[in-house]
Formats: sequence, structure tokens, C-alpha cells
Amino acid sequence: MNMESQPQVNQPYIILIEPQLAENVGMAARAMMNCGLYNMRLVNPRENHLSDKAISASSNAEEILEKAEVFTNIKDAISDIEFLLATTARHRDQTKKVYTAEAAVSEIASKISNNINCGILFGPERTGLRNEDVCLADAIINIPLNPRHCSLNLSQAVLLVGYEFYKTQINSEKEKFVINHSSIADKGKVLKFCEFLESNLDDCGNFKLGEKRDKMIINLRNIFTRNQMTEQELNTLYGAIRHLIRHENKD
Repeated sequence: MNMESQPQVNQPYIILIEPQLAENVGMAARAMMNCGLYNMRLVNPRENHLSDKAISASSNAEEILEKAEVFTNIKDAISDIEFLLATTARHRDQTKKVYTAEAAVSEIASKISNNINCGILFGPERTGLRNEDVCLADAIINIPLNPRHCSLNLSQAVLLVGYEFYKTQINSEKEKFVINHSSIADKGKVLKFCEFLESNLDDCGNFKLGEKRDKMIINLRNIFTRNQMTEQELNTLYGAIRHLIRHENKD
């Protein structure tokens, strides 16, 4: 066990049981870093988690590998864990509560807020967790996937569960409108552009008259007022229309 590691108290321990390839451990560290998770524990890894292969695969998440705690058996790895979850696609004929990843991390977040140590078990790449590992857990995390192909590699599983936990820690916007370096044009500017467009259509001489014209104007204004036009977009449209007018006049 690495006694120098400083675990993050506000997040679960990611416990990898007998990982086989150093690259997979590195990619799991990368997935953890993506999701703001830093507490890695390794149980009897087959390869050196600090090898060049692992460091390279971690893609700048080597601090997680360097601080990872290494154990020779699962009993020691979970000795201080008070709420333990096991990730598996099969229930292993055991009587357990089964969570989706989303529901599981909600429970974890609640327990962590009450200073309860939590851990999540991930099994070896080829076989997954054994029955004797799963039986130690309070509950199971099952990620619903295509039943024809529901196997995940180690880092994918860590990423899916980790991302669900990360969402409980941030106030992410459900939706946002990115306008880059421009700003939303106010209604006055949008209507001024519409009037400019309508005026030039009138000048064409074949703009529809009467009710049809009124309906076309409403349709045109709907197009431009419902889409949160930016000032840059309006300027682009002004330029395009003026270019067409100049081209038409030349002809």
C-alpha cells in the first residue's frame, strides 16, 4: 500500500481487481481524471502500473497512477470501505440490490456527504469480477447495454460510472447557446433587417401583393425572429443581400 497517497475524501475509491495489462490501468486512470476521480486502488495487478506503457496510456493522468494504493488482496483493499458496490453485467445468482450507474452514484454521493467511505469494484478485463468478489459488495452496478453485446473494457466501465458520479458534483447546463464572439441581436435590429429585406423585395417589382404579400412577410419575420440571430449573422445577411443587389444592377 502506498502510504504517501492523499485520498480525496469527497469521492469514492475506484478499486481495480487483478487488472491484467498496464495499458488498461493507465486508460482507467485517464477515465478517472476525465471525471475528477483520484482515488485508485489496485489489487494484485499483473503488470507494473507505473511502467512506461501505463504512463503513456494515462495521457497526462499519471498523478493518479503515482498515488494509487496497491494491495495484495481484496480484503485489505476494502477494509476501510463502508459502502461497497460491484460492477458486473451478471447478478451471479446472488441476492443483491441492483443499481443503474446513475442511481448508484446518487446513493454514493449521498453517503459521501455523510462521511461514509465508498468504493466501486471493477473486475479483470477477461473475466470480470468473481462470485467471491461480488459477495463482498453491498449492491451491484449494472449498466444497461445492447444485450447482444454488453461487454465493456475496463476503462470504458470506469468512464461510464465515473461520468455519472461527476454529474452529481457539478451544476452543468442542460443546454446552452454558443454565440462565440458575437452577441444576440435585439428585436429592434432583427426587425430593421427584416424591413431592409422587405424593401429590397419590393424593389424587385414582382413581390407578391395583398394577402399573399402580408403572409410572406409574416413567414419571413418568423424565420429571423425565432432563431436568436446574432449581430454577426445579421451583418453577414446584409452583406450577402447587398452583394446580390450589386450583381443584379451590373447585369
